[in-house]
Amino acid sequence: MPRAHRTVLWLLVACSSAFLLFQLYYFRNYVSKPGPHILSRSGHLAPSDVQWQTVKTFLALARRYELTLFLADTAALTLLSHDALRQRDRLVREPHCSFLCTNRPITTFALHANLWKYEAGFLLAAEQKGFEVMELRGDDPRLASLDTLSGNQIPLHFLLRLHGHIIQVVFLYERSGNYLWHGALRLKPGMDRRFASFKRLDYGRHAGAYDRPELVLTVLDGLDVRIPRNVSRFLSEQKHARFLECRHRDARNFLQLYPDDSSPEAVEFRRKVKSLLHLAARTLAPLNIPFWLSSGTCLGWFRQCSVISYSRDVDIGIFIADFRPDVIAAFRTAGLSLKHKFGKVEDSLELSFLSEDVKLDVFFFYEDGDIVWNGGTQARSGRKFKYVFPGFSLCWAELLDLKVRVPCETLDYLSANYGPMWSVPLRSWDWKTSPSNVQENGAWPVAEWAELIQVY
Repeated sequence: MPRAHRTVLWLLVACSSAFLLFQLYYFRNYVSKPGPHILSRSGHLAPSDVQWQTVKTFLALARRYELTLFLADTAALTLLSHDALRQRDRLVREPHCSFLCTNRPITTFALHANLWKYEAGFLLAAEQKGFEVMELRGDDPRLASLDTLSGNQIPLHFLLRLHGHIIQVVFLYERSGNYLWHGALRLKPGMDRRFASFKRLDYGRHAGAYDRPELVLTVLDGLDVRIPRNVSRFLSEQKHARFLECRHRDARNFLQLYPDDSSPEAVEFRRKVKSLLHLAARTLAPLNIPFWLSSGTCLGWFRQCSVISYSRDVDIGIFIADFRPDVIAAFRTAGLSLKHKFGKVEDSLELSFLSEDVKLDVFFFYEDGDIVWNGGTQARSGRKFKYVFPGFSLCWAELLDLKVRVPCETLDYLSANYGPMWSVPLRSWDWKTSPSNVQENGAWPVAEWAELIQVY
């Protein structure tokens, strides 16, 4: 073999050996390690690498201090809930970052506040790991009903920043209605408004309320992480979690002007209302029918953080789109008797049930463009009425130790129904003429009374 050919052959062997050695080095130092393997073209860490490394450092710190966190990040949980993505990931042979690397500048975890113990030590350790820390505190709403000047504040959110990536920790507090609550995130004067992309935070724009999620420990992208067992349900709750706190200070002012009725009859009525509201919630939840406090019951919550003792009934609203044919049977099974049924699903449906001597009025609301209305019927004449409200969305609130919905735009809702003097108690009330938003709406044909006007 000519010398030139041998030289070329040796060069090819040397190049091949060098390439094989490089592949072995890369496999041992990168691919064989758990975690992401996404390098930018410049050789620097890509954003997803930074996110994974930051989350890894944070979770190691949380594990050291025994913090029972769970993943509450909507982007990461959405990836988890997609079966197609999980199927795709089964086809990828090498380790990679699929769920925690969302390419967002924030990753969110939640923490049960009653498990928070090592505040000073944890935050100091975080700073020693290179995290910059922002603490956001606020008043404890569980003490708001007390006329106190305590001034003690509770942690609501922690923001930890490392390499430009933010870890948000949301504190969840147990409330008397057996649900979890987190506060709104509000920056105080002097705080760095450039610390994070606050508009991109999943939590904190408003206070929120959640059912207690069941958690499971799993492995995501090589890291031990707790997640809600029912991810889809948690994500659905998160979209509609906005919570409105009762206006305790205004309620105290109201009760100074108009002292609450403390008679045995009033106390007993409040007990019956509490029992009836809890029963309604238990009855409608399995049917997936959301309801909200309406009329006088909503007014009592907004005005005095309680019920109006002289109202003698409970009022709830339901969108007609959520009506289910078996709702009457469900209430009867729960022990209520049907008092009357007016109207029909297509027009002015209204149900009334009786529990002991307290009436539960169920008003069905119809959406019509930018307004919402519910109907009323006079049984003896067949006259129809319509009560018109501006459109509204639903928020969570608490009344009588129960997590209930109310219109988010509560003041607009009540002003439409009761006028500008809604804050003044009015014992004399005619449902056909007193409401500010009542309109005549014709009459039911006499031939249809037997079907549309049923009194029991």
